[in-house]
Amino acid sequence: MRFVVRVAVNAFAIWIVTLLPALQVTLIPFAPGEGLQVALTVLVVGLIFALVNTLVGTVVKIVAIPLYILTLGLISLVINGFLLWLTGVITENGDWGLRTGEFWLTVVAALLIGIINAVLGGILRPRRDDRARR
Repeated sequence: MRFVVRVAVNAFAIWIVTLLPALQVTLIPFAPGEGLQVALTVLVVGLIFALVNTLVGTVVKIVAIPLYILTLGLISLVINGFLLWLTGVITENGDWGLRTGEFWLTVVAALLIGIINAVLGGILRPRRDDRARR
């Protein structure tokens, strides 16, 4: 259940970021590109971003522990930007997906996605102690 909520929150955050043209992050929906296709594309991109964050992000963050110490954690902005860019690379092979612009604008977009994820994730994700009572 937590992963489903994480994917939904990721999808919403990515959709919000794509609405800001200054960040140069665009979403190419499945054909013909109407409402349902846009929503489905956002959900699939959110799923891919969650998987990239879970699989690749964990490895990169473990390897970058010395950089976290040296930069007092600021390297996490660059790593999150890299993971968003990687999601765009994975989805750009088809005629749908996420397209990113300049790398530093992608880092800003990843920061915004992280803020939205933190706020909405804190509100919507089920807590572990709630599951233990059921």
